[in-house]
Amino acid sequence: MSCSRIHALVPLVLLLAAAPVSSQSAPTDLRTELGRHFEGSARKVVALAAAMPADSYDWRPTEGVASVVEVYMHIARYNYMYPDENLGIPAPVAYADLEEDVVDKEEALEILAASMDHVRGILERLSSEELEQPARLYGRDVTKWAVLLQLVAHMNEHLGQSIAYARTNQIAPPWSG
Repeated sequence: MSCSRIHALVPLVLLLAAAPVSSQSAPTDLRTELGRHFEGSARKVVALAAAMPADSYDWRPTEGVASVVEVYMHIARYNYMYPDENLGIPAPVAYADLEEDVVDKEEALEILAASMDHVRGILERLSSEELEQPARLYGRDVTKWAVLLQLVAHMNEHLGQSIAYARTNQIAPPWSG
């Protein structure tokens, strides 16, 4: 191939190489991604809690292990506790004894949904700059976004536990088809 042909093809090659880059969407910011991950997990937790029959809420795999309702109230408790203790955002309700006090499915669903709304409101209010501010988590210096990331990770850990509980009780997660 002659040099003039190569020079003629260079702009075409550059144009074609740049096309995929120009069609890619811009990366999202941390605040948006935290919100997306939280929403995806929250929807699944609440849907699974609603799908579990009321008479299975006291079921536990073995003595000494959290029951179905205790797992959901544990999630709700930490949805209030992490912002309260680690971000300085007071909880609108007392949360310390949720795991011991709540046994009714309907009450559990209300508390769980309210705890999700609490976190959702925090995610909407905190700016990207505020998410970068310092916080403490389990004795470590972190950022506020790290606390919220831990909240989502905690919820996902117990979502997995709840899926196992549901399947053991012959309940398929609603999103699994």
